[in-house]
Amino acid sequence: MRVGIIGLGYRLGYLARVFSAARDDFNVVGYVDPAPAGLPYATEHGVSVGTQYDSLEALLDNGQLDLLMVGSPNHLHLEHIRIGLDRGLKIFTEKPVVTSIEDTMALAKLIAQYGSDNLMVGLVLRYAPLYVDLRKAQAEGQLGDITSIEASEHIPPYHGAFFMRDWRRYERYSGSFMLEKCCHDLDLYNGVMGCRPQYVSSFGGRRTFVPSNAPQVSGINDMEVYHRKPSGWQGSDKVFDSDGDIIDFQTAMVQYANGAALTFHTNLNVPDDFRRFAVMGAKGMAEGDFIRNFLRVTDSRTSERLVDATYKTSGLSQHYGADEQMAEDILKHVLEGAPLPVSVTDALEAGLLALTMDQAMRTKTVIDMTPIWAEFDAALGRSN
Repeated sequence: MRVGIIGLGYRLGYLARVFSAARDDFNVVGYVDPAPAGLPYATEHGVSVGTQYDSLEALLDNGQLDLLMVGSPNHLHLEHIRIGLDRGLKIFTEKPVVTSIEDTMALAKLIAQYGSDNLMVGLVLRYAPLYVDLRKAQAEGQLGDITSIEASEHIPPYHGAFFMRDWRRYERYSGSFMLEKCCHDLDLYNGVMGCRPQYVSSFGGRRTFVPSNAPQVSGINDMEVYHRKPSGWQGSDKVFDSDGDIIDFQTAMVQYANGAALTFHTNLNVPDDFRRFAVMGAKGMAEGDFIRNFLRVTDSRTSERLVDATYKTSGLSQHYGADEQMAEDILKHVLEGAPLPVSVTDALEAGLLALTMDQAMRTKTVIDMTPIWAEFDAALGRSN
């Protein structure tokens, strides 16, 4: 299996290792990246990445690829995907797929032209055992009609500081923090709701990573935690005086088309971090945490504990046991046409929700997404 990579950053260097472990003949024959931050990781773990090319076109002309993996900075994804689709390739792209509503509509038109089967997306949490079990409990009727969800994604200070120092600190490259980091989570809860979000409000800003909160340095290691995670392209040493324009906390409220509601909170400076949810249904509730590795389902009438599970993850997985499963499923889809638990249109819908949250935060208004969905469906060629 011949694979090419455009954007050999830390994530794609890691995924090259995971995909190689999933299939012996997974062979990265070439890559495009002028400064491949993920190259040392890949080679350290025995993954050969083949020839370095100056352009995507050169890689495609010479690579005879079965799969193109897109890990370039988010704002470049659309053009790289377009080139790959024009060549008739199978494409795996990291999330978020695109960075704006305009680019979402442009990609939707490409999907209408080429179909969605050739484009796969790395929304890896769909493959997490905890989420699989949540959806199983829901499908078995243990929750009943969903009424509301309370959810969060929090990251610890070393990771928050990484965002303040990396290229992702600029919305022109990342789209936004909510889009870049939390589109995983929004996709999960869109899936649980089973319908589209309709009304969105949001508030947030930056209150932690500001100059007044910078530690008073008295020793050489006082700032070590904030530089623990290395940055790549466009990296900076500045943390509390970052020139980025992303937020470091945000809350949002969403009402879905079925009347159910979601509250979502993200924060970049949570030292005892968690990534949890409480899904409330008419018949039961489900509470879980991807970091603390548990899922509990409780019957509303009897208070009986229907599910009480804990999870162990491998040393290889970065996402709670989901990375290996995603690699296996993506490869089966490419080679055998096996179904996947998440589609590129799912990813684009989660992205549109994140972008609408940001717009609501900026304007301090409640936004009705109905016109956005109408435009999206028209771009996909769907009739109302």
